[in-house]
Amino acid sequence: MDEKQIIQDFPIFHQPDRNGKTLCYLDSAATTQKPLSVLEAMDTYYKTYNANIHRGVYHLSELATEAHETTREKIRAWIHARSTTEIIFTRNTTESINLVAYSWGRKNLNAGDHMILTEMEHHSNLVPWQILAEEKGVELDFIPITDAGELDLEVYRQLLEKHPKLVCATGMSNVMGTIPPSKEMISAAHAAGALFLLDGAQMVPHMQVDIRDLDADFFAFSAHKMLGPTGIGVLYGKESLLEAMPPFLGGGDMIKKVHLRSFSANDLPYKFEAGTPAIAEAIGFGAAIDYLAQIGMDAVFEHESEITRYAIQELMKIPGLKIIGPLTSSNRGSAVSFTLDYVHPHDVAQILDRENICVRAGHHCAMPVHERCNVDASTRASFYIYNSLTDVDRLIDGLKIVHQLFGQD
Repeated sequence: MDEKQIIQDFPIFHQPDRNGKTLCYLDSAATTQKPLSVLEAMDTYYKTYNANIHRGVYHLSELATEAHETTREKIRAWIHARSTTEIIFTRNTTESINLVAYSWGRKNLNAGDHMILTEMEHHSNLVPWQILAEEKGVELDFIPITDAGELDLEVYRQLLEKHPKLVCATGMSNVMGTIPPSKEMISAAHAAGALFLLDGAQMVPHMQVDIRDLDADFFAFSAHKMLGPTGIGVLYGKESLLEAMPPFLGGGDMIKKVHLRSFSANDLPYKFEAGTPAIAEAIGFGAAIDYLAQIGMDAVFEHESEITRYAIQELMKIPGLKIIGPLTSSNRGSAVSFTLDYVHPHDVAQILDRENICVRAGHHCAMPVHERCNVDASTRASFYIYNSLTDVDRLIDGLKIVHQLFGQD
């Protein structure tokens, strides 16, 4: 994979330098940049066949409907789902998880039931369940994080003895980069009689995913973390589960019939897609999948692993710097969070910004992870296909400036 060639496809990297520096974007775990093919696909829709979908019988509407549903098929193939009926469009990963909590959770969970979560979760996979637990009296149990930044699977096995109804876990930590053994965890949950929801927001952009092989019952991810636009995400659910779940939102397109005092819900997947969808965003999503397919996800993961390995090696040379999470790049994602014991992460990020280096600073919507590590916040650098070892060198040079300003030798 030639990142120098790839970067030519991203208009944002060709803008004028800032402070005499080219853009060094290291915040792809928050959102990725967009290649020209994605932008052009959305622009073409708006310029040449802009129309609402599904209900129009005229030519423009048929073109828009075909493009929208073609993306649904691309997503099905991308994650190896059985049918497009299992692919629900949402606004993002957060909405996908909330859909499961509000629809499946409120129908199937009752007072005294147990759920298992992990200390590693993004707030999007914590707060919906906390709301549900308070409302319904559900008991929440948590798999702890070990000192090495992994999930404690021995405790997980013990928690499964409580016969939980549902297990929810991330496929890749957005703070630590940790990749839990999802397939093993899902198999264990099923053996204990539990369903499994897998948060794939940080997983799908970086590696091949075969949802049938993993056997997750629910799977959520977003377009904007994999070169696509914001405002569109996906909930995968096994068809039998989705069929039994009540609608999440009411309105147009999720109905088959409506009378003044009753309605009948539409077939899957439209049953969960009320109102006019994000049509242009779906088309851009499809273009993003096409772009990544040309590169190949094995090449993506290998490229990121090389950069992450080098980044960890060089970061550990900075005085007072501590990496949160695994210190090896094997079976690890490309998000690398760290602290400097003599400077706040916000100050780190501001100084790096002067060098036109974009990193994240804060709790990254994962406060419990930081509580577990006894820190209030961290700085996060996250890498993607358009990054190179040179970007790591720029990060290190920027941190040397931070050290010169704040460090105590």
